[in-house]
Amino acid sequence: MLVSFADKILRAAFSRIVTKGSLTILTASGARLVFGDGTGEPVTVRFTDTRAQWAFLRDADMQLGELYMDKRFIVDEGTIYDFLCLVLREAQNTTHPLPTRIIDAVRARFRGFRQRNLPARSKRNVAHHYDLDGRLYGLFLDADRQYSCAYFEHPEQSLEDAQLAKKRHLAAKLLVEPESRVLDIGCGWGGLALHLAAEASAGQVLGITLSEEQLEFAQNRVGTKNYAGRVNFALQDYRSLKGTFDRIVSVGMFEHVGAASYGQFFNKCADLLDENGVMVLHTIGCSATPGFTTPWLDKYIFPGGYIPSLSEILPEVEKAGLMVNDVEILRLHYASTLSAWRERFMAHWQDAAELYDERFCRMWEFYLAAAESAFRYEDLVVFQLQLTKKNDIVPLTRDYIGAHEQSSAKILHAVAS
Repeated sequence: MLVSFADKILRAAFSRIVTKGSLTILTASGARLVFGDGTGEPVTVRFTDTRAQWAFLRDADMQLGELYMDKRFIVDEGTIYDFLCLVLREAQNTTHPLPTRIIDAVRARFRGFRQRNLPARSKRNVAHHYDLDGRLYGLFLDADRQYSCAYFEHPEQSLEDAQLAKKRHLAAKLLVEPESRVLDIGCGWGGLALHLAAEASAGQVLGITLSEEQLEFAQNRVGTKNYAGRVNFALQDYRSLKGTFDRIVSVGMFEHVGAASYGQFFNKCADLLDENGVMVLHTIGCSATPGFTTPWLDKYIFPGGYIPSLSEILPEVEKAGLMVNDVEILRLHYASTLSAWRERFMAHWQDAAELYDERFCRMWEFYLAAAESAFRYEDLVVFQLQLTKKNDIVPLTRDYIGAHEQSSAKILHAVAS
């Protein structure tokens, strides 16, 4: 069989990338291309038409997800996660082809134009993802609906326990006191705010979100009613807040601020933070130099989202007059979190399809699989930054973090027993 020009390009591209493992690609022309050394679990994929194959070759970052959603790129053996892991694992030591490097450079260069998240646009971006049917998130998140990286204290820890450990870890770094006024920027479904009131004994907690679905859930969950007067939730943009808070925490929200608004974000946080206050920022981050948001992710999952590097965050922190007391890098914790989410989502595929449709399910499978594989084999991590206005606010050593976590765990165990 004659090999088409598209097949030749595909063979050349994957021959450079996949030298280990076992990958078979069935092309639109009917050719069978085999890559790797035959080790590991075999993965077989195919293109259903020539246009799909060319679309992938032109811009895999954008087209692969769409082709998978539209069933024009099909995984016959293994899963889409297996395919992505195989390719990303092998690509770690491979230089991208020149056309790809040029496209990546252009996207990185002009990323700021996609990051101007003014209030109205921020609201629309949040609604796109977080105002989906709340039952969807109930299918794969833990019972507390923690939609951010868990903190795995050991590999066998359950998702529920790891998410509780994350909340304890954040509370310890915040040094919450009984009379503390706490602000939770991007409070999600309210779990962390309630934890800070219940387990850390915060005096007053205000959680703000731009998601109407999240707000309704947070306001009506049982725990909120138990802490009426101490825990409140509001549909509000952080830029419109007034007053001061002893503690500020933001988990999984900074990714939606947009690179063009970092200065505004930290200046506002500095205005809101008491002179003796503590802030903890928990955000997905890039351990490499600044890049760009994958276009498929920007279009279908997180419009306006962006993953920052420390070199983009720290200058704006300094300009705002805040001090960095502690930086912790969580490596692979999010990969484990996403693995649990993906497993649960796949187990509830039919339920998700009844809420939306099969194409939506393929979109979310691709999202969870791509994110997990990126956290395993690319440069994605999680940053936790502890910020203050003075250098004598937190203890001299980090021992207090572990001590607080252990104390909180003992109290919870005692209550449970």
